Amino acid sequence: QIITYGSMAAKAVLRDSGRVLSMPYGQVDRLAKMVPPRPLDLTLSDALGRSEKSKKETDRVVKEFCEAYEHDEDARALIDLALKLENLTRNAGKHAGGVVIAPSPLTDFCPLFSEPGGKGAVTQFDKDDVEAIGLVKFDFLGLRTLTIIDWAVKAINRRRAAAGESALDITRIPLDDRPTFDLFCKAQTVAVFQFESSGMRNLLREARPDRFEDLIALVSLFRPGPMDLIPSFNKRKHGEEAVEYPDPRVASVLQETYGIMVYQEQVMQMAQVLGGYSLGGADLLRRAMGKKKAEEMAKHRAMFREGAAKNGLDENTADAVFDLMEKFAGYGFNKSHAAAYALVSYQTAWLKTHYPAEFMAAVLSSDMDNTEKVVTFLDETRTIGLTVLPPKVNASATMFEADNPRTIRYGLGAIKGVGTGLTEAIVEARKAQGDFKDLLDFCQRVDPTKLNRRAVEAMVNAGAMDGLAPNRASLLLQLPEAVRASEQAARSAAAGQASLFGGAAEAPMVVLTLPSCEEWPLEQLLAGERETLGHYLSGHPIDPWRAELSDLVGLRLDEVEATWAQRKDRRNEAPMILAGLVGTVRKRGDSMAFAQIDDGHGQIELAFFREACAGFGHLLTRDGILVVEGQVRADRISGALSMSVKQAWDFRTLLHTHARRLTLTADLRGKGTHEQLQALLEEYRPGPTPLRLTLKRPGALGGLDLGAPLGVRTASDLLSRLRHLPFVSEVRLQLQRPWLAS
Repeated sequence: QIITYGSMAAKAVLRDSGRVLSMPYGQVDRLAKMVPPRPLDLTLSDALGRSEKSKKETDRVVKEFCEAYEHDEDARALIDLALKLENLTRNAGKHAGGVVIAPSPLTDFCPLFSEPGGKGAVTQFDKDDVEAIGLVKFDFLGLRTLTIIDWAVKAINRRRAAAGESALDITRIPLDDRPTFDLFCKAQTVAVFQFESSGMRNLLREARPDRFEDLIALVSLFRPGPMDLIPSFNKRKHGEEAVEYPDPRVASVLQETYGIMVYQEQVMQMAQVLGGYSLGGADLLRRAMGKKKAEEMAKHRAMFREGAAKNGLDENTADAVFDLMEKFAGYGFNKSHAAAYALVSYQTAWLKTHYPAEFMAAVLSSDMDNTEKVVTFLDETRTIGLTVLPPKVNASATMFEADNPRTIRYGLGAIKGVGTGLTEAIVEARKAQGDFKDLLDFCQRVDPTKLNRRAVEAMVNAGAMDGLAPNRASLLLQLPEAVRASEQAARSAAAGQASLFGGAAEAPMVVLTLPSCEEWPLEQLLAGERETLGHYLSGHPIDPWRAELSDLVGLRLDEVEATWAQRKDRRNEAPMILAGLVGTVRKRGDSMAFAQIDDGHGQIELAFFREACAGFGHLLTRDGILVVEGQVRADRISGALSMSVKQAWDFRTLLHTHARRLTLTADLRGKGTHEQLQALLEEYRPGPTPLRLTLKRPGALGGLDLGAPLGVRTASDLLSRLRHLPFVSEVRLQLQRPWLAS
């Protein structure tokens, strides 16, 4: 592979020099932070106003940095040393994908360098010097997406083989498939290579690609620089803007991109058609334009004028075309590269369209170690109408798998704390002797060298062992005894105890009566799932409060986009009141905070600025339920919706402070039920919230309103405890809207 050399840029050289001079960290850090991160080629001489470039571009001069140099002797000594060292090579690295190939041993052409630790050899010449001595460079890119496609195709072909169908060859799929382009036009491209970002999805909605060449162009245009051409590209594609060419003779060159130069190959072709360049000469022109070397550009301008004159162009027109080519060549994309990327993008979109279960299973499996991505892809899986079955030791494999064309089974390998060795041992034991009957059977049959208690606990919390005991609480209660019994059986087998009939005995199958207990409350079940899976499977922490939140807010988070589209004003803003569970929280000092809320149906980001941050920032605690009022707006670049919060309330506090009435429906015909309900309510008396009771008594059914002094304090645990009573069928709390209270 090819070596890379890291140099000491402005900030880095200040820090390195300060460390060598044993200067206090704070002093060095203060100076280094004076140097702005942009522009990227800013030097210390620029910052001091000494370079020619800084005299022409005065915004490169950093006034604060100059003052420190003039008035602080320590700073001057540090900067003087850093000026001498700036841009010197600091360290050697290895190019991520650059490989050099020679016709004979590389040492015939260039010296080699051994990586630290002797892991491998790299060239001592960097990429430019390697090319200068005549060697060929190759850039090999490893894409996770290619693995995803391979996994998906293998799964598809297993299904097709079982159905007696011929195998799918992904390289022979049609490139004009209408359902696939419909997916692109609708921007349903989460997990589609190169097209999954929110910005790219917005571009797809506007561009509405309907041919493969459009995908190649969009891959090339969605980058800094050419991104400015996107509005014109879209308008020209849809006939809203005239397609113009620099010269009629290059119409065939620029026709596929509607008269806009997008690719480096187009610049080269124009040089051939108008400037009389050869293919090799056009490639040299492309390189010169990309490197922006003034001397080379002057030579090529003269060559282009000469060739253009022979083709009937005057000097002014030739210069105008050359300037246009130079502008586009600076950020033009290599079409062959873009086409390869677009093909991979198309293949992933085609798989998602025609085999969504196999494709999404492969996507989920490729990122099993990244919980955040797994959650995102699971949301998309459900959005496109697929069912995700929970992890089960009696059904799941290590990776996510498609059970049928519309169903995916969760992979055991996606459970935190459960290694591949254990999941493979579980699948092997299940294939050998069938499903596991209970926890003891599981512990005895799975390879004891792969089994550990912490991993089993993780699988219990994730719900992967549901069915091996009455509930998860019972499973954890049984675990110590089951592990102890299986370990004893394994030790007996290892000791080779003799059987009554001679010879070595197999591990004895222990028979135990395993204890059971009541299940955990929903909150504990969900906490275990989030800890092991990164998300909730059995429900959502908001579930017990959905009725109250629906009465209070009336809008789910998955309905925000449609509501915003209906209500938005000229500033693309719409007032809303929303509620959700607080997830990630990011704070920037004391004046700004951001939080994600989720209600089990959708998510949205909240922004708290200045007064809102000062007034409500203390409410941003993970797993708190927030009710927020503010303006929902769309990001200008990504299109993602977020809310700028004006007011916020803690929902659990509202249960106590803004309760209007608590409604209960209970069947008190059972023995002791009346006393049990009465005792529970007494714990929360006296309180300000009146009760409305609908009661069934032996031989009677009636309603009862209870005000002070029989009202209750409506703490959140009261509602939870009432809902856990088997004879209580309805618990409903009416809340006063706090934004109307004043």
